[in-house]
Amino acid sequence: MPSRTIRPADISRLREALNGAVIAPDDAGYDEARRAWNGLIDRRPGVMVRPADVDDVATALRLGREWDVEIALRSGAHSPTGHSSTVGGLVIDMAGMRGVAVDAERRTARVNGGALLGELDVAAQAHGLVCPVGVIGHTGVAGLTLGGGVGRLQRQFGLTIDNLRAVELVTADGRVVRASENEEPDLFWAIRGAGANFGIVTAFEFELQPFAGVLHRGIRIYRGSDAQAVWTAVRDFAPSMPSALTCIMAIGRAEPIDEYPESIAGQPIVVVGYSHCGNAADVERDTAALRAGPKPVVVNEASLPYLDVQTAHDLAMGFGHRSIIESAYANDVAPSAIDALLDHAATAPDGASFSITVQGGAIARVADDAMAYTGRDAAFDLSADGSWDDPSLDTANSVWIDRALEIVAPDLTIGRYVNGCTRDGAEQVRAIYGDAKLARLQALKRTWDPDNVFRRNFNIEPQS
Repeated sequence: MPSRTIRPADISRLREALNGAVIAPDDAGYDEARRAWNGLIDRRPGVMVRPADVDDVATALRLGREWDVEIALRSGAHSPTGHSSTVGGLVIDMAGMRGVAVDAERRTARVNGGALLGELDVAAQAHGLVCPVGVIGHTGVAGLTLGGGVGRLQRQFGLTIDNLRAVELVTADGRVVRASENEEPDLFWAIRGAGANFGIVTAFEFELQPFAGVLHRGIRIYRGSDAQAVWTAVRDFAPSMPSALTCIMAIGRAEPIDEYPESIAGQPIVVVGYSHCGNAADVERDTAALRAGPKPVVVNEASLPYLDVQTAHDLAMGFGHRSIIESAYANDVAPSAIDALLDHAATAPDGASFSITVQGGAIARVADDAMAYTGRDAAFDLSADGSWDDPSLDTANSVWIDRALEIVAPDLTIGRYVNGCTRDGAEQVRAIYGDAKLARLQALKRTWDPDNVFRRNFNIEPQS
């Protein structure tokens, strides 16, 4: 463990050594620079650096190791756990290395380590191309990708890591390494799902997919009493669902009440949302099974530009809201669990809900052992989420989310989505990867980071 915090002399040395910015606690921009997306996180690093280039990254890492201080890595600062910051240590913030370059002829994109999803979306769509990424534009490409990368297009085009062709990274010993299927393939295997443990990625190379840039979307809101019928429709449709269709079912409470019809306001509800990325003429046919069940109370359907959808929630999901996210995978959810979740929704704090997202499609076409990411064989991604602003509601949200996961615990399979976990610790890491992959990752950690320099993450300790 680190033996000390950052000293004034260390900050001076960083300023002399780096081309990029150095932000110290007494600097005017420090509080804004250290701010995390999750309002539950309020850590004060000893210093933050924003490297201007790869040499800066290597230098900052070398000095942090020399000083024996804790080192945290930050791209978009969306880590639910606050792994992208530290108390008293060094934060290497990649915001000084943004930018995306698209090669339209080769259908590839080179993405710098500090780029945000919105940059990649805009650059790719300028050429009628896309990389399947997450759903909030100000998320960092690095954090999303290194954990796997789920979003609106993954059933059609695969996870973000399925479209990753290579990375360039600074390793724990300061080397600059390229990893791909042909160059350091074991490292590339680990990067795709456990990447934060193995280095500081300074550039990504993605394959891009042709995409016209329109999403056909629908929201259908049902009474809570229809939960079993709606779930049966979604579950039975999931194995044959067209890959162009993404579907999520959520159980929550109709709050705030002024945004819902009087007949359901304040009551438990079931919401089914879908996005179709194919031809408009196919949408009615492809969603027929979702529309064959109970009559919804609210229906909203529209065809919207992909770029508009990708940024639609950027403000609502902005920095500073308090958040807990806990996800897991399952092949089914028992009817008794659906009933219990519906009862549980009656006590949900405002902003808390439980969701079931259909996996399959392109996600399941890649073998689960092809990468460190674990869980792509599961039929469903389950998630209990809460978002709130009042600190007095911290405990209520935490307890509600824990109970929601307890309800579905008997149905869970191996694997957790790294970016969908807030709880930390060794047991969580084991649940994320499973025993077999964890053992392989520990051996690779011993090779690439034997001193566990990169431990501000869901940490894989080196094999002893």
